[in-house]
Amino acid sequence: MQKNLILSVMGMMLITFFLTACNDTPEAKAKKRGQELLFGEVIHDYGEILKESDGSWTFTFKNIGEESIVVNRVRSTCGCTVPDWPREPIEPGTSGEITVKYNTAQTGTFLKSLFVYSTAGNSPVKLQIKGKVVPREE
Repeated sequence: MQKNLILSVMGMMLITFFLTACNDTPEAKAKKRGQELLFGEVIHDYGEILKESDGSWTFTFKNIGEESIVVNRVRSTCGCTVPDWPREPIEPGTSGEITVKYNTAQTGTFLKSLFVYSTAGNSPVKLQIKGKVVPREE
């Protein structure tokens, strides 16, 4: 009898765990990890991009915390990648954008990282861009 009760309780706990894990949205999972800035994507693949073309991309994020968040700085791993970010506080429930411009003057493959430093609990956040700059056909 006691063995059956223990097995029943353990079974209910497992079912609850799996239902909770399967039904969590990315936003709910991020809150559980203590994160407050949730990015739509953290890696952008340009694929092939033409030399001297516009290498701009915009990463979007949302403040899922309960307080305003300030993005203090966005640091790039090289001078060929120039970021732009909002300087005003991001209020709870609102979104923001970080735009990065990659210099497409040189051909070849690239993988560049940016680090987003903020007052959020999940700071810094690593963002990446990658792709291949190909020559223009003449």
